[in-house]
Amino acid sequence: MATSNPAFENDEPVLTSDRTSHTATKPSLAAVTAKSSAKVNQFQQPPEQTTGGNTSRTSALPEMNLMKNIHKVQRDKWGKDIEFLLSCIALSVGLGNVWRFPFTALENGGGAFVIPYLIVLLLVGRPIYYLEMLISQFSSRGCINVYDASPAMRGIGVGQTYSTFIVMTYYASLMAVTMRYLIASFGDPLPWSECNEAWNATCIDSRLITNMAENSTATAVSSAELYFVKDVLKEASTIHDGIGTPDWRLVLCLLVPWTCICLTLIKGIKSSGKVAYFLAIFPYVVMLVLLIRACTLEGAADGMLYFIKPQWDRILEAKVWYAAVTQVFFSLTICFGNVMMYSSYNRFHNNVYRDVTIVSIMDTLTSMLAGLIVFGVIGHLAHVLEAPDIKHVVRGGAGLAFITYPDAIAKFTFWPQFFAIAFFLMLFVLGIGSNVGMATTIMTVIRDRFPQLQPALVAVGIAIVGYGIGIIYTTPGGQYVLDFLDFYGASFVALVLAVFEMFTFAWIYGVSRICRDIEFMLGIKTGLYWRICWGFITPTLLAAILLYHIATYETFTFNGYVYPDGMYAFGWCIFAAGVLQLPAWAIYTFLKRKEPDWRDRLLHCFKPTHDWGPEDPELNAKYHESVYKHEQSLPRDRSLVRRMFDNVFS
Repeated sequence: MATSNPAFENDEPVLTSDRTSHTATKPSLAAVTAKSSAKVNQFQQPPEQTTGGNTSRTSALPEMNLMKNIHKVQRDKWGKDIEFLLSCIALSVGLGNVWRFPFTALENGGGAFVIPYLIVLLLVGRPIYYLEMLISQFSSRGCINVYDASPAMRGIGVGQTYSTFIVMTYYASLMAVTMRYLIASFGDPLPWSECNEAWNATCIDSRLITNMAENSTATAVSSAELYFVKDVLKEASTIHDGIGTPDWRLVLCLLVPWTCICLTLIKGIKSSGKVAYFLAIFPYVVMLVLLIRACTLEGAADGMLYFIKPQWDRILEAKVWYAAVTQVFFSLTICFGNVMMYSSYNRFHNNVYRDVTIVSIMDTLTSMLAGLIVFGVIGHLAHVLEAPDIKHVVRGGAGLAFITYPDAIAKFTFWPQFFAIAFFLMLFVLGIGSNVGMATTIMTVIRDRFPQLQPALVAVGIAIVGYGIGIIYTTPGGQYVLDFLDFYGASFVALVLAVFEMFTFAWIYGVSRICRDIEFMLGIKTGLYWRICWGFITPTLLAAILLYHIATYETFTFNGYVYPDGMYAFGWCIFAAGVLQLPAWAIYTFLKRKEPDWRDRLLHCFKPTHDWGPEDPELNAKYHESVYKHEQSLPRDRSLVRRMFDNVFS
């Protein structure tokens, strides 16, 4: 049997069960059930009817009872709550911590970056992380369907999925580089530990601990850096003439991560949960060993001090705060849809408050641990080279994890091959954990839209497309393209959409409604910290940083290299393709509506769909009844200021 509400006949169809509907006790319920042979799905709060100056919703409560008869295809669930937690740790604790955090800190003043990062984490990162977990667990919807809470804003989820796909492709290419190093780690001596005459550069063996800078007549470079640039990447000095031909070794290595990702996707979410035990725990064992080794290197203390000591004159720089925000996005993997996807597979009453606390603490500690290791090695390199400034002894970007870490391992006097294999296996595991999460997000979006597709078919399709695009990053100009897409297709797009995401849930859906949803789902009250962050601090900070970044925008460069004009035009097209999803889907949603009056049509574009709420039909009916009772209790003559106050604090 199907139910229908003409005002919402353009909602997505929802299959109903064969159970007999509850007996109608009111005429309005009978009227509604009489129409139940029409196509389903049209349950949302109906337009308000005004009689004698008083507003009432005459048909909302009866229609709520029909929600008990709605049957939806149940989503897969995690085998255990701990598997969800470990999967979130594996997703968030990855290359964003070990690769991106140290070089971002390096480029933004070391300790001057850590303080803004921690502030942004507290006022932006944790509130968004908690919000994304809550809203998806509550509704059992992925990163696009979760915007059933406000259908006009669905483009946010589409744009975030677009950014996730871009990040997924270049993350896999970094895994290919990692695999290349992992294979090379079996060599004796390690190939990056000694200089090669073919490099034709002033080189210092990375395995040496003695100071050789005094014998140099030119700027010396470590063999670890030259190995990465000359042997692994074969990096070009310019891409004005094209990005070059893919390196066959990296192309073959790229097969390994995509094979692992594909097999995990085929097995489903429960398989991801089992793999998470290894993906989340193993990296910490290796990182602790590397930290102990880094602390024994001469000059390491200076590097670590540079990392934790703030440079107060740089804290007020807007670009440092922008870097902190984007790093929080990448580190916690928020505003990309991944967290929403994972939490949508939770059981309804899972304690996500506990999970948010654990993951955010683990993520921060991992970033700090990785920073100490990297800066300890950089401090040692500065000591060896007698460099006046720590940040000048090594290049940043993606190469940092493939230069400073290998350089530290090359100095091991006992069994360096073992530590090299352990490190690159750890890096590979970290990257796979994050990449599986991103690929699962893409797969969830596809299967939510086309549930008839077989999981294996979707998984193989994602792997083939991702592998084909990833070959671009294996060319001599691949790193230029990687950094370029990271800026225009990921960081910038994520920040813009994050502002609208917060506005949607805080002020369209409503902070107070989120808090009532939390109480309905978990039975706990929401504290003042979360309410103020969601309602005011987080959206304000995001908007201010975005506006200042736009106002002070400078041409993007790669290690000082200015791209061809055509590349910048291409970059803005990539950016627009992500951001313009929002207005495009808003217009589409408006045109889909069937209400005769455009004002009613616009109003209902921003109201939750008829089946919004818990996945279970019984819980959904109780939820809609509670929403109805709450709305009936609200006074109709509230001022705008009073409405804003109630939205956050009621």
